[in-house]
Amino acid sequence: MFDEIRPYNPEELPEVYERLLADRQFLAVLPYVLPDVPVEQVAAMMRSCKTNLEFQKMFSYQFLVKLLAKASTGCDMDISAIDNGGRYTFVSNHRDIVLDSALLDKLLIDTGFTTTCEIAIGDNLLSLPWVRDLVRINKSFIVQRSLPPRQMLMASRELSAYMHYAVSEKNENIWIAQREGRAKDSDDRTQAAILKMMAMDGEGTVIERLASLHIVPLAISYEYDPCDYLKARELWCRHEDPNFRKTANDDVVSMRTGIMGYKGAIHYHCAPCIDDYLQTLTEVPKSEIFDVIAAHIDNQIHQHYRLYPSNLVALRLLGGEDGERISLKCGTNVDNVVAWLSDHQSVACGAAEEKAFCDYLSQRVDMAHTDGADDIAFLRHIILTMYANPAINHYKSLTSDPSNSKVC
Repeated sequence: MFDEIRPYNPEELPEVYERLLADRQFLAVLPYVLPDVPVEQVAAMMRSCKTNLEFQKMFSYQFLVKLLAKASTGCDMDISAIDNGGRYTFVSNHRDIVLDSALLDKLLIDTGFTTTCEIAIGDNLLSLPWVRDLVRINKSFIVQRSLPPRQMLMASRELSAYMHYAVSEKNENIWIAQREGRAKDSDDRTQAAILKMMAMDGEGTVIERLASLHIVPLAISYEYDPCDYLKARELWCRHEDPNFRKTANDDVVSMRTGIMGYKGAIHYHCAPCIDDYLQTLTEVPKSEIFDVIAAHIDNQIHQHYRLYPSNLVALRLLGGEDGERISLKCGTNVDNVVAWLSDHQSVACGAAEEKAFCDYLSQRVDMAHTDGADDIAFLRHIILTMYANPAINHYKSLTSDPSNSKVC
């Protein structure tokens, strides 16, 4: 059942291990991931893992511990709004192709969950057979994205059925991004289509089907996004050529950069499960239900986003370029917004923080810079917007009606 999309079952792992250990590309990658560990030792470690969770604890968890020691100043998660004995569908904003879900797995273990989560991953990232094998060992299930409309509908129904099966029968957690692809400008918005897909399977009304998945909005906050300059460059290319399409290699570069690049502080924050909220929507028209739920998830993610000096300095600098528009969106001038946020989240935003971020910004613009003569200002504005949008959304989520929270 669900053989083409589900993670590998424990009894399938030995065969997959041997397939990976015979793959030249996989063997070529190992020294970068596990330096100074002989292949024979890696093979023995893999073969000793009888379940997917054991594999994650043996390899993924230890890799992330070492990575975070080099690429961050700390990574934590607040689960005070949920029960670590429960099973949930985590719906989060999406910053990093690999790490958003990988770090969630680590943090679930750190906070006392007895299992990690199954991860929704697009098949566009799985063109290499060994990568497809590896992610399915690592409890990923596959989202098929490049199908004709009729087949896409069938695939969506199967995906929905699998998610319900994973939560209710396998007793697993799930992670899925709030939208297809990352929000390049960090303006985090849940696509109603994701919720429609979730509600395709299950029993009862739409509300009952979604409630059976126990959806938890999850805010993921990175102090610095290692891929910010790559995202800015991509947006520049799309600006210049509306038909621009990324290559498979672009995704590989983004994955490598996101994993290895410096991220500063990282915080995950679980909002309350929306089961109780869903029960208040019985009078909402069917035509509006998914948009209303998506707006609620957005509001929860925005409210629980942790801000850093990089966000507030970026907002202040962006205000110098686009202050009137931002002020109209927020209902007050940018300086008032920055001051309110700095006080509300106890975030320093003085001269030292501004200089540090300005130096960082100059470096990232240089890294994103193409051969165009007029792109410097565009790239600077895009990167500022990436860091400012979470601050704007956080402010609006706390000071205005969530239904009117469209920003930037």
